[in-house]
Amino acid sequence: MTSKALYLGQLRVESIHSKSGEIIITDAPIDNNGKGEAFSPTDLVATSLASCMLTIMGIVAVKNALDISGATAKIQKIMSSNPRRISKIEILIEMPVINITSELELTLEQAAINCPVAKSIHPDIEQKISFEWH
Repeated sequence: MTSKALYLGQLRVESIHSKSGEIIITDAPIDNNGKGEAFSPTDLVATSLASCMLTIMGIVAVKNALDISGATAKIQKIMSSNPRRISKIEILIEMPVINITSELELTLEQAAINCPVAKSIHPDIEQKISFEWH
């Protein structure tokens, strides 16, 4: 079992990671009858995409004796209303100063764009991914 989720009432859910015991609380967003006091489930989808991208880039970096600590991702999730769903995820990945070739930059970018979460998201959800190299 990967995790267990418990409905707490008032549109709030507590999810527990089976192996680590880490807890994530989700709340319905304000625009969908919630309080917006925590990540919504759709926020987690967008955030999971960015987290996966950074993780896969980190794996490629280690294999190339690089340290990308300090890399960040700014995430924007856009919803559509009919049907209510994520229509677009925009992510800007900002890389720290590392002296690498443009070829290695492209390798890291391709690794991010092809991460498992990116490949698991329905093709109707637009993924607009950009990179800023310092």
